[in-house]
Amino acid sequence: MSTTQPLLIELGTEELPVKALSGLAQAFFDGVLDGLHKRGIGFDRDGAKPLYTPRRLAVLLPAVALRQPEQNSEVLGPYLNIALDADGQPTKALQGFAAKAGIDWTQLEKTSDAKGERFVHRATKPGADTASLLADIVREAIAAMPIPKPMRWGDHDYGFARPMHWLVLLLGNEVVPADILGVRSDRISRGHRFMHDRAVSFNAPGDYIEALRAAKVLVDPDERRERIVREVTAAAAQAGGSARIDEGILEEVNGLTEWPVAVACGFEREFLAVPQEALIATMEANQKFFPVLDAAGKLSERFVGIANIESRDVSEVRKGYERVIRPRFADAKFFFDEDLKQGLASMGEGLKTVTYQARLGSVADKVARVTALAEAIAPAAGVDPALARRAAELSKNDLQSRMVNEFPELQGIAGRYYARAANEPAAIADAIDEAYMPRFAGDAIAPSKLGQVVAIAERLDTLAGGFAAGLKPTGNKDPFSLRRNALGLARTLIEGQLDLDLFGFLADAYDQTSFARTIASTRTREAAAIEAANKGVMVQGTVAVVGGLTLDDVKEVQDFIFDRLRGYYADRGIPAQQLDAVISLRTKSLFDLDRRLNAIAEFAKLPEAEALAAANKRSRNILRKVDGEVPSAIDAALFNEPAERELAQAVDAAVADTDPLLAQRDYVAVLGRLARLRPQVDAFFDKVMVNVDDAAVRNNRLALLKRLSDRLGSVAAIEHLSV
Repeated sequence: MSTTQPLLIELGTEELPVKALSGLAQAFFDGVLDGLHKRGIGFDRDGAKPLYTPRRLAVLLPAVALRQPEQNSEVLGPYLNIALDADGQPTKALQGFAAKAGIDWTQLEKTSDAKGERFVHRATKPGADTASLLADIVREAIAAMPIPKPMRWGDHDYGFARPMHWLVLLLGNEVVPADILGVRSDRISRGHRFMHDRAVSFNAPGDYIEALRAAKVLVDPDERRERIVREVTAAAAQAGGSARIDEGILEEVNGLTEWPVAVACGFEREFLAVPQEALIATMEANQKFFPVLDAAGKLSERFVGIANIESRDVSEVRKGYERVIRPRFADAKFFFDEDLKQGLASMGEGLKTVTYQARLGSVADKVARVTALAEAIAPAAGVDPALARRAAELSKNDLQSRMVNEFPELQGIAGRYYARAANEPAAIADAIDEAYMPRFAGDAIAPSKLGQVVAIAERLDTLAGGFAAGLKPTGNKDPFSLRRNALGLARTLIEGQLDLDLFGFLADAYDQTSFARTIASTRTREAAAIEAANKGVMVQGTVAVVGGLTLDDVKEVQDFIFDRLRGYYADRGIPAQQLDAVISLRTKSLFDLDRRLNAIAEFAKLPEAEALAAANKRSRNILRKVDGEVPSAIDAALFNEPAERELAQAVDAAVADTDPLLAQRDYVAVLGRLARLRPQVDAFFDKVMVNVDDAAVRNNRLALLKRLSDRLGSVAAIEHLSV
């Protein structure tokens, strides 16, 4: 007789929320497996995964033990000095313990621990039938699901994500009796709501997937997803293009259908005059359609919709899909045409009345700061300052456009279209868009140097302003998206290979921000002066000047950016100690930091790396304990050990060899040359005592150690590599 049987659990519901569907299915699956595991019930997943459609959540396991194993228990009782009286008779404490265990005290066993000997009750009882435990397992799994606002239906006091209508609970061929959320268990499910609106019965769990497929339900989300991609791709190819399949939209469509069917559709070519990003956003976000692109990657007048039915009249479905997007497209075209009439330059006037942040002034104030920064950064990046100024001046104007008001995700993109329409240089138009890059995790940085300059200036101002206004992130709260901006800034500098003085430009941004902490731009000078006086700050016009920029202010923002690099480099497989070795130098250029980090990664592979790192750590510790300043001059006449003379000569040679390499910033070559110092360094620490009684000899050896340590740390603080 088999000791295991397949298990099927299916919760049949009304349509579940699409964005939460996969998470709910995973949580239910994990909860069932956790419930089996906690009760010691063995099971074999054998590739099992969450199964779901909009109307059901299911768990299908190929083998589950029919019984729990024997349940062993051990309950510790009182120590003998408490359990027995002077005559060896049980005290009330022992009698109570035995009564609770349901046996006579003489049947209790004894055990010992560090405190002495004590009574213990050990018992073994047979495991329960799995079938008798399944109802509780399902209830616990449901209770643990992440449902922030459960729905209630009828006059019940329980709730779920959506009302439940059926429950399948099969262990082998047998229905496991259960009553969950007011529904009795059975072996009967439901087919497709329209194409097979009938009961579907399962003789055994193994019938589940095929029986539902016959009822026009693909319960496996992977199979459903593959079908969507296959059908959309084929429909787009038939229309003469290729489908744009966004992963997020694909997942939503997968959660909306049980039997997906592609329907090829189209729209009027006149709408292609509208920025394609707006049309794509409408199709994807609002209607969950898949745009079709032409051979050049541009939007065509074709798209693909996914129906949840095999319609007898596909043309009617097509007409419906085409009808629903037409009003949105017409609106987009109207907004675009009206914006073109207004022009990008004139849109900027409205930015003066839009508050950026109460203490930082209007959006126009921010644009002025970003413009000044971009103009200052441009020469260091090899960019024409006049182009940088113009791109920054126009970079926020589209925020006042009708298009961006309707499609906020088109910030910058709309500006690019309007700049081109206004005959601005192509580089400026592209930079307006690129200033927002990277827009999200995994997005590319701005491709052009001009775009990178504006993107850097934008983020410098956002970071400096955010910190100055007291908006530093705390916990999960980051209202100004300072973490994202810091990483975007760092990535642009590193991946754009821009060797800029981050610390210096941060100081510039912070200094500008201090003059923009507006008390209230619409209030009178007198009102501003009164409030400023109460806060102990000076006033120029209606702007409160918080004086006193300190290096600590800038360092705080710089450290915040360094912290963002930890995750960035961890994703690239860089060990934390290697990053610490470089960050500890507080290099002003992140591009230079990246080059040093690459060199450290190569150095760490050398056999000499660990020994030199340990030696430098030892040197640093010795030098740190010196009372007073370590001398810099080395007197060869004071050497009385061959090992220190040989080390001094080796260090002199290494310094001479690495000086030009450091000037060229060939850090790999520098560290490779320094690795050759290992024999002399090892010999020095083996044979030479540094802290001797003779002050002159001691100081001379300290000076040698300092010269060695300074050169070993010229690329990075390699002592961080020592365990």
